[in-house]
Amino acid sequence: MATDIEDTARPVEAAAVMRLLPARPRLLALGEPTHGEDTLLDLRNELFRQLVEREGYRTIAIESDCMRGQVVDDHVTSGTGTLDEVMEHGFSHGWGAFAANRELVRWMRTYNDGRPASERLRFAGFDGPLEITGAASPRQALTALHGCLATRVDADLLPCTAETLDRLLGPDDRWTDPAAMTDPSRSVGRSAEARELRLVADDLVALLDAQTPHLLAATSRDDWDRARLYGRTATGLLRYHHWMADTSPARMIRLCALRDLMMAHNLLAVAARGPALVHAHNSHLQREKSSMRMWQGRVEWWSAGALVSARLGEAYAFVATALGTIRHQGVDTPPPDTLEGLLYALPENRCVVDAPRLATALGDTRPAPRVSSWFGYAPFDPAQLANSDGIVFVKDVSKS
Repeated sequence: MATDIEDTARPVEAAAVMRLLPARPRLLALGEPTHGEDTLLDLRNELFRQLVEREGYRTIAIESDCMRGQVVDDHVTSGTGTLDEVMEHGFSHGWGAFAANRELVRWMRTYNDGRPASERLRFAGFDGPLEITGAASPRQALTALHGCLATRVDADLLPCTAETLDRLLGPDDRWTDPAAMTDPSRSVGRSAEARELRLVADDLVALLDAQTPHLLAATSRDDWDRARLYGRTATGLLRYHHWMADTSPARMIRLCALRDLMMAHNLLAVAARGPALVHAHNSHLQREKSSMRMWQGRVEWWSAGALVSARLGEAYAFVATALGTIRHQGVDTPPPDTLEGLLYALPENRCVVDAPRLATALGDTRPAPRVSSWFGYAPFDPAQLANSDGIVFVKDVSKS
């Protein structure tokens, strides 16, 4: 069996990944089982460079705030802002502090310098403006969408004035109270103003769609794409806040599902623009349901990858990352009867594995699920092996 497993492994490079797939996907999703490891981010950067130079990819989308991502995209495409400013304001979840993310932005800006717009690399965040502790105010997205329309369509067509919108939104700290995550009564998501804002947002998005021919003629497709991003984000945030005020047992299932739904909508918009590398946690990109144990118990929901795969079919590919050790976090050599243990026995320090072929090689042998000694690392679920296109295996992750 060891020989059969070795036969499924290849060096980590874009060409090896592409050979696993029937055709070049519009979205090539590279998952990671833990966040914040520069070893994995460096590997992502190298794969992206190869995909750009050899496979015609032009966009990278990462698990970061979709609104903040515009700051990064403006910088890499046109040089807006300094690199320090972009790293401070263009990322959520603290991702701007990582050296590999800084190097990614620097390389993309250098690559784009002097190239025509059609050949420039693009950056996208595809997460909503959300944290595990709560959600942002819908103000930025709503006012941006209203402003885009107010300057280009008849004022009589708008559902409200900018002043009315500001009054309905009220102070932002009403929306961002972290206590609302565990206490639904602290949420303003079902207030009279929030209910009216959901109608306003719906009308603004409908107006945007109805005015598409005029808007494309009056501005540009990039401006129209951004307006659609504002619309998706505004309606998604208002929906999320509505369910933050819910008191039913399904509350956290709905909230987790809504976050991944926002991710999926953003990824479909990225896919419409051309082939892109997507990078996020395995749990967001897998084709199966995601799950998490929270204070009220286990919750399950359909991941963004499952939602996008259902829409795109073979135009969506998912390559998970599995790890051997993260010794600085107490994750030591995997047991030999786990999937990670089987891969750890291979001679390569890192490799790309043909997941369906590995599942066939294993036959009736079912690797045991690995149990993580650290909450920040999620081992690969061997039950998902045949439903993944590939696995990038990294034997040892060391602290930078």
